[in-house]
Amino acid sequence: MLLIEYPPCSTCRRAKKWLDANGITYETRHIRDQPPTANELKVWQVKSGLPLKRFFNTSGQRYKSMQLKDRLPHMDEDEQLALLASDGMLVRRPILVDGEHVLIGFREAEWAQIKPIQGE
Repeated sequence: MLLIEYPPCSTCRRAKKWLDANGITYETRHIRDQPPTANELKVWQVKSGLPLKRFFNTSGQRYKSMQLKDRLPHMDEDEQLALLASDGMLVRRPILVDGEHVLIGFREAEWAQIKPIQGE
């Protein structure tokens, strides 16, 4: 499993604590230092089954300062992917990637559904 995180983020720390407590092994990747590529994001979006707008960190300062709430509806998917790939701080975190599964944000009940995958 790959955990895309921003270490100072309290939600990311809670996610790591949960993974550790459940004996799930994972690798980490710092979202600011190694932001996801547009290609990765496109694949993850398909695997997650979520709309691309869910990948944006809507509570982040950059999202707000760039006025993306108003701009995103006028951007096509490729423009949105390029924007997300340009700055890891625009991407919602944590992201958990495990083969065919991609989870965005940390919701314990949702993450608990991936536990059986660990044994495969």
